Amino acid sequence: ALNPLAQSHCGATGLWQFMFNTGKMYKLNVNSYIDDRKDPYKSTVAACQYFKDMYAIYHDWLLVIASYNCGPGNVNRAIIRSGGKTDFWSICQYLPAETRGYVPAFIAVTYLMHYTAEHNLSPIAPSITYFETDTVNVYSRITFSTLAKKLDIPVDVISFLNPTYKKNIIPAATDGKANMLRLPTNKITAFLNNQAVINQEEMML
Repeated sequence: ALNPLAQSHCGATGLWQFMFNTGKMYKLNVNSYIDDRKDPYKSTVAACQYFKDMYAIYHDWLLVIASYNCGPGNVNRAIIRSGGKTDFWSICQYLPAETRGYVPAFIAVTYLMHYTAEHNLSPIAPSITYFETDTVNVYSRITFSTLAKKLDIPVDVISFLNPTYKKNIIPAATDGKANMLRLPTNKITAFLNNQAVINQEEMML
């Protein structure tokens, strides 16, 4: 459902359902305050890199999608058990049941996204798009509640635009590396003008 907060029963998280270890391999940071697997931009970059890496191995997009679902180890074992066949339909009987359904479901969703009109489906416009937002660097700890009060933005809007922050708190920067805050473009100037006041108020909490 394109939900960056989605989490499966086994811990796969975000738009691209990265497991912790796979996310770490692709430089998605996870700690008590931040989960980059929930960041739409960072997780999409990581997913595209994963697809490129797997395509360099399999040279078949359906096997890439299968490996994304069940891992390359399971795909490799299925190839061996099939006698060395290297296409999804020839090895699918040797793949986990979830993956046998995942790839056809992926194909079905791709079809629907290209032929919505033929099936009387229409997209729901988002309340705010990323084209109407911009980012600023944040070095000090800031809570979403303080931002909401100072910038006159509902907390749920800030949370929606910044799903990577698990506790509605942007932690202080570490090692001089800033954290990123995404805001509606019409609130960027207000944030920059009030940043010192916001930081001072946070220090008093």
